[in-house]
Amino acid sequence: MIRTQRLAAGVCALLAALTAGLAFPAGAVADETTALAPKVDLVLDVSGSMRTKDIDGGTRMAAAKQAFNEVLDATPENVLLGIRTLGADYPGDDQKTGCKDTAQLYPVGPLDRTEAKTAVATLSPTGWTPIGPALLKAADDLDGGSGSKRIVLISDGEDTCAPLDPCEVAREIAAKGIGLTIDTLGLVPNTKMRRQLSCIAEATGGTYTSVEHTEELTDKVNQLVDRAADPVVTPVATEGADSCSKAPALKSGLYTDREEFGQERWYRVDVNPGQELRASVSVAADRAMNPDYGVLLRAVTVHGREIVRGEAAGIGRTDVVSTGLRYPKAESDDDEAPAETVCLQVTNSYSPASGVKTTPGMPVELTVDVVASPSPASDVASFGLGRGWWLLGVLVLAGFLAGLIWGWLSRWRVAVWRTN
Repeated sequence: MIRTQRLAAGVCALLAALTAGLAFPAGAVADETTALAPKVDLVLDVSGSMRTKDIDGGTRMAAAKQAFNEVLDATPENVLLGIRTLGADYPGDDQKTGCKDTAQLYPVGPLDRTEAKTAVATLSPTGWTPIGPALLKAADDLDGGSGSKRIVLISDGEDTCAPLDPCEVAREIAAKGIGLTIDTLGLVPNTKMRRQLSCIAEATGGTYTSVEHTEELTDKVNQLVDRAADPVVTPVATEGADSCSKAPALKSGLYTDREEFGQERWYRVDVNPGQELRASVSVAADRAMNPDYGVLLRAVTVHGREIVRGEAAGIGRTDVVSTGLRYPKAESDDDEAPAETVCLQVTNSYSPASGVKTTPGMPVELTVDVVASPSPASDVASFGLGRGWWLLGVLVLAGFLAGLIWGWLSRWRVAVWRTN
């Protein structure tokens, strides 16, 4: 009897141990999945100006609520989403108090659509526009985890809480290196607001969009939320050299570097026979520049002979200049033919405005893609006419037949005239 009890107790202990062993890994997997999940914080301006009726016959607030409801319905299951407001609670005139008016309406986490919609329905345009403080709090909302992080800011006016500059706040967030992107949407924007929202977005690699209709707002927010769920490609930091012989060897991928004014940077890529090199570069003007500038991307041999180039110029109306090139290497009859080393040279003609620091260099983003070279087009004919030969043949034949018919008709008419 005692043996039976001990055996039963041992079996129970074993089952408990197995249950615990199975439970803990499942919890660990769940925690890991949450840690990798993309996070989005929708930051909505609920200041008094949102009462204005100029979007599809209704108020800006009504348009934002409708867009939010549709976005909540379409949010992917794996996205952890939250909603933060600014200017939603304090209706007074004290700027110090008004500039603290930002609150988490719905916490970042697994989405309960009914609860989130109920929270959005309670919003009413109220007070100030503390964009800077709201961005700082939103960055805290997204803290933790290794998945992508995105703030979507929707506003109808510029920040009213100077001297805290929202653009500087965005730069501080970017400098933390937490991979957080801020996208901004302007409702019926003015020039000052456009400049401010553009600066906020560009500081973190985000986008600015002007929105004037409810449908546009819904589509754009949906697009940004979906983008957060896409896999994130993290650029690899590299350091170009001052000559090809010293340049780092790169494979297909996305790279970042820094380049000073008027400097050139070199990189190397190996291209096998039957492959095509596709490269592009973007140089960001992250400080005040003189107008009229350009970026040059060259592919050259190790002996200095230029193969192909791509170039782009600007006149001060854009903060990023991009260009690219393609180089297909022909197939070889020799199966053991060595790869060709192609040297990529990135040069810029930027010049800083008066009093602007020249260091560190400007951000450079280089994309390298080595793919199988496309097959020759089957419809390419001699002299570069391609399918033009077919058209030319058809036209000649049609002209010949038309001439025969016209000649026969003419002879018939002359014969009839003579007979009569």
